[in-house]
Amino acid sequence: MPTVSIDKQDLYEYLGRNFTTKEFTELCFEFGIELEEDTTEELAERLKNLSVEERKVAVEERPQLKIDIPANRYDLLCFEGISRALKIYLEEQELPKYHKTAPKDVHRMIVHPDTAKVRPYIVCAILRGVRFTPSIYQSFIDLQEKLHNNICRHRTLASIGTHDLGTIKGPFRYEAKKPEDIVFVPLNQTELMDGRRLMEFYESDLHLRKYLPIIRDSALYPVVYDAEDHVLSLPPIINSNHSRITLDTRDVLIECTATSLTKANIVLNTVVAMFSQYCAEPFSVEPVVVEIDGRKEVYPEIEPRNMVADVEYINQVIGVNLTPEEIMRNLKRMSVHASPSSDGKQIEILVPPTRSDLLGPCDIVEDVAIAFGYNNIPRGFIKSSTIGGPLPINKLTDIVRREAAMAGWTEILTLSLCSHDENFGFLGRKDGGDEAVVLANPKTFEYQVARTLLLPGALKTIRENRKHALPMRIFEVSDVVLKDPTMERMARNERHFCAVFTDRAAQFEVVQGLLDRVMQMLCIPHTVADSTEPGYFLEQIDLPTFFPGRSAQVYFRKSRNATPTVLGQIGILHPDVLGKFELIYPCSAVEINIQPFL
Repeated sequence: MPTVSIDKQDLYEYLGRNFTTKEFTELCFEFGIELEEDTTEELAERLKNLSVEERKVAVEERPQLKIDIPANRYDLLCFEGISRALKIYLEEQELPKYHKTAPKDVHRMIVHPDTAKVRPYIVCAILRGVRFTPSIYQSFIDLQEKLHNNICRHRTLASIGTHDLGTIKGPFRYEAKKPEDIVFVPLNQTELMDGRRLMEFYESDLHLRKYLPIIRDSALYPVVYDAEDHVLSLPPIINSNHSRITLDTRDVLIECTATSLTKANIVLNTVVAMFSQYCAEPFSVEPVVVEIDGRKEVYPEIEPRNMVADVEYINQVIGVNLTPEEIMRNLKRMSVHASPSSDGKQIEILVPPTRSDLLGPCDIVEDVAIAFGYNNIPRGFIKSSTIGGPLPINKLTDIVRREAAMAGWTEILTLSLCSHDENFGFLGRKDGGDEAVVLANPKTFEYQVARTLLLPGALKTIRENRKHALPMRIFEVSDVVLKDPTMERMARNERHFCAVFTDRAAQFEVVQGLLDRVMQMLCIPHTVADSTEPGYFLEQIDLPTFFPGRSAQVYFRKSRNATPTVLGQIGILHPDVLGKFELIYPCSAVEINIQPFL
């Protein structure tokens, strides 16, 4: 949970009353946040031990309230958000109405196609007539930093750039250029640098060096220009000193570059909603047209989203009996506009741009419950009674695990991610592109794909335990992930059973004996390919993973005259496979899909 430090005196003045620490703690708890610390006593204690001269300096430090904020409430990451939300919750302020102005000349941001290679999205907005004070300016900077560390995932998903519109001229351009072609003076510096020099310069900067790897190794760097070719920012690293914001700035251009358009819109809306209250026309924002590939998009998208929730559903989940009017009042206290439907059975909700955390009816229920007060919900017994039980696939898994363990095999549990080579190349398999789910941005080459077989994990386990005594008998019953265009998420889980035996001789009969034992305990008889009877059987097949002439497919016929399905493979592993996994002794293995047994 992020922690936000708020000036105590400023907050209490905004709320129109002073709270004791206990009262404010209870208010925070009721609203769904938590007071972590009130530094008033700490400051008073520190002043006691200071000299008169030191006290004159220290007295300028004001008490702070350190408040823990839920990770999904980006609108509460600054003084403006917390103070406004609490005052609305106390029903002492009306809900703000965010709106766009209609300027005569709308500013444009022209996007070059090459940005798609490094950081494809940009959204913009303009705040007019802002009056900055030192505290407002600091809050403006702090909010950006907290958003960078939270929803922006340390600037990898999105990053914010803010500029003094009075120092630059539109239309603006968002391009991707070679590092040596980008030359400007970075924020708060005097040296003119190109992209390469900038990376070297900030390598020793404690704050910015952690962001350098995001683009450092790219052939092109993203960059924002104005009409006179002044560099405005080098996202996601730093802004230009030319367009820096000062206390004298009145018009602010906000640009947010991103690898995720959804995150970019949330970030832009949050900044705009929080600081538009300081505009000459409160809660107004001037739009910017973003032009890309002949399309024109207008940002920010601050129009409220429509959502509907059933009155009966809300009451049932919370355990109360609220009227539509009472539900509307509670939602209003949570900064959400609402109105009843014509039949009074539903609540029609207008989700403001600040509440990106409201995704469905369950989130509406939570807001109503918070405003109503969890301590006010009547206690009672659960009206429904159910008996829990394991899923059929888990019951089947337990049977297989138990029989393998009782046969003297050791169970392992391996990672569900592996490298692409381990899943394909090391096993002699080719990737057709329709089997493995590939991670878009893996942290290391060891975790590139979701495994489609358990065998690589088992072989890596043997490799890491080579010093153990032979023979080694290990098994695993767990899920693999396979692409499936027929599923909603385009992928599905499949429960597999895998066993590997290694010794100075491969002893294929050992893994075949384990397979026969498991099938016997599942009451699946052994049959032959030519038979029409239900059961399982083996058919020899040459696969690149296994030694030639020493492997077979495992088939399963579920009912009489049914078409057999392939469960998996069994055999002695090929020496090339052993070499790729750095194994010395021969291995025999079996891996089958156990879900057809259900």
